[in-house]
Amino acid sequence: MFFSYRRIFFSITYNLCLFFILLVGIQNSSNKTKVSLFEMETVQLPISFIVGMSFLTGSILGSFIPYNLTKKK
Repeated sequence: MFFSYRRIFFSITYNLCLFFILLVGIQNSSNKTKVSLFEMETVQLPISFIVGMSFLTGSILGSFIPYNLTKKK
């Protein structure tokens, strides 16, 4: 039980650090585009922000997958 809390805490901390680095890194980004989602469009966002957020979302969701996928006999 303790291991799962520690793993989730580490994942959240690590991804928050990456998010802050992402925000600093996109300050000079000039390429912007809109994202279409369910027939609606977002405001213009830098492409690096869109790619970075998709990476961070996958990292957060991937941290909830259990590591021990092998069957023990």
